[in-house]
Amino acid sequence: MTSELLLAYSPIILIGLIALYFMLPNPIEGRVILLPGPDGKVGSVVVKSQGGEQTLNTAYAGVGVDTAGKLIAETGSADLVKKRYGALIEASPPRPVSFTVYFTSGSATQLDFISKSAIGAVKIELAGRPAPEITVIGHTDTMGALEANDVLSQERAATVRDMLLEAGIQAVSMDIAGRGEREPIIRTPDDVDEPLNRRVEISVR
Repeated sequence: MTSELLLAYSPIILIGLIALYFMLPNPIEGRVILLPGPDGKVGSVVVKSQGGEQTLNTAYAGVGVDTAGKLIAETGSADLVKKRYGALIEASPPRPVSFTVYFTSGSATQLDFISKSAIGAVKIELAGRPAPEITVIGHTDTMGALEANDVLSQERAATVRDMLLEAGIQAVSMDIAGRGEREPIIRTPDDVDEPLNRRVEISVR
């Protein structure tokens, strides 16, 4: 009697299970989480799929993409990200960082007073990087001839490189280059004395 009832109800149970299966959400195939930068600031990112798009603009906000392309909003936290992805984050290389020093007008060797402390900041940053790579790029303002500024920017980059070496900073590679007046921070006409353009950019990665 019991077995007959079970057999009689088995198709209904099976249909119910099938219906329940199709009601379940599709598994998450990918996930995007917006992390704050080292300074705590948060940008924004737009995640798009066949199922629409969502904008993330708060720290640790996330969106999952299921196998059907549907976007599913998620709310995260620093603790949750650390728990799920802590090992992955720790294994990632340090983020690139950059420093800028400024030179007095026409000089290839004289940094302005404030910029002299930047060399120490670079040294502190490199202490936590086991195999850093450094790029030093020199720039000028538009005072003087184009060709002369090409030479001056290269000399400024070489000056900063020598300062880094004298400070005991070691790197896997330390490349220098000069851009002359071609990449100004502030665009000016020719023969304009602009302090912000007389600079050397130090990139560390």
